[in-house]
Amino acid sequence: MARRRTTDRDAHDLRYFVWVRGLEGPEPQKWTAMDFGIGEWKRPLVLAYLELPEDERHLSLSVLARRYPPPRVELS
Repeated sequence: MARRRTTDRDAHDLRYFVWVRGLEGPEPQKWTAMDFGIGEWKRPLVLAYLELPEDERHLSLSVLARRYPPPRVELS
């Protein structure tokens, strides 16, 4: 699927910085809302989240990942 270009308006809509459980460890994402969906199927995937201040919403994932490091995850 092709990704569309993120606009300044879109960047301000991405209010949350979220660490999710990825295939190879914690993975950073930016979300517009903390909606966990039907049956809360997303909840076990979320490791940590932070509502971003207005002046940080435009920052890239790599910058945010350095600023807010991933949580420690126990391997099971």
